[in-house]
Amino acid sequence: MGDLPSNHHHHAPASEIEERVKKLESLLIEKKLVDPQSLDKLVDTYEHRVGPKNGAAVVARAWTDESFKQMLLEDATAAIATLGFGGRQGEHMVCVENTASVHNMVVCTLCSCYPWPVLGLPPAWYKASSYRARAVSEPREVLQEFGVALAHEVEVKVWDSTAEIRYLVLPMRPQGTEDYSESQLAELVTRDSMIGVDVLSASR
Repeated sequence: MGDLPSNHHHHAPASEIEERVKKLESLLIEKKLVDPQSLDKLVDTYEHRVGPKNGAAVVARAWTDESFKQMLLEDATAAIATLGFGGRQGEHMVCVENTASVHNMVVCTLCSCYPWPVLGLPPAWYKASSYRARAVSEPREVLQEFGVALAHEVEVKVWDSTAEIRYLVLPMRPQGTEDYSESQLAELVTRDSMIGVDVLSASR
């Protein structure tokens, strides 16, 4: 089994909406109504920039505002909504916090449920059958393939997203960031850290 983040050779069944989007995309390209390169740039924007930036803002606020953090852990949907993020695929959010003794990671074993309002579009590896199966059966091995090596005493908890509940990981604040502003902290937060397959550092 190869490195999960670059494994695009999966055969996860596409949902009905994904099939409809693919057909619409093909039709628009065929009729020359959409430029394929422009479409790729748009998808990249939502997958890597717009969505994850929302989640990063949530994380940075939690790191700098203890009352917001408590609200986030108690009622993530409401807390996230106070920052203006919410809507379809983010109606019922739960936030789980990484600590020195517990590391959380998120998977959707049945399909690819994912919190779009805070993370954008799901990466290909998240939808891959290999990740969906192995994240549950051998999470430490999967984390190692992402470059995350945890001490033996750190407990790994795997959270299975569903159509009813979607999870957001609150990563640990990197050491050496005590003087960082909220916006500077947000720049350190990665999409993968909010899924739980990345550990942050101040050197990013």
